Amino acid sequence: MQLAIKEANNGVKNGDGGPFGAVIVRNNKVISKAHNMVLITNDPTNHAEMVAIKEACKKLKKFDLSDCEIYSSGESCPMCFSAIHWAKIKKVYYGCTRKDAEEIGFDDKYIYDVLKGTANKKQVKIKWINRKEALEPFKKWEDKQDKIKY
Repeated sequence: MQLAIKEANNGVKNGDGGPFGAVIVRNNKVISKAHNMVLITNDPTNHAEMVAIKEACKKLKKFDLSDCEIYSSGESCPMCFSAIHWAKIKKVYYGCTRKDAEEIGFDDKYIYDVLKGTANKKQVKIKWINRKEALEPFKKWEDKQDKIKY
């Protein structure tokens, strides 16, 4: 956790992004460490956990990180929480809570409320279109004999 906090501090000091750091560990060995890079990359998806997951996958040459753990200086936002699940990471350690993040201006709570269907306003309009055509690649995937499931 100390490395995750150090990463968070480095990101703030450098002006790279918000006060978040993450470290991925496998068998007590650090695989990757990262901090929030949203501001320096102009990419809203470059949260610490996302960057650490990408680096770990690249380093380990695999997308399944089920043999790893992640340490994050803050409770993961919905995007990062989803990425942790997609990466199959089984254990998450975190320092600050989502309420702590809300108190300094991060909108994780709003996104959680949207997902729960309890948000007072909606920022994004969603419209369902072209299902028939969109199902074509789904059918091809379903019929693909050599697919790698993930």
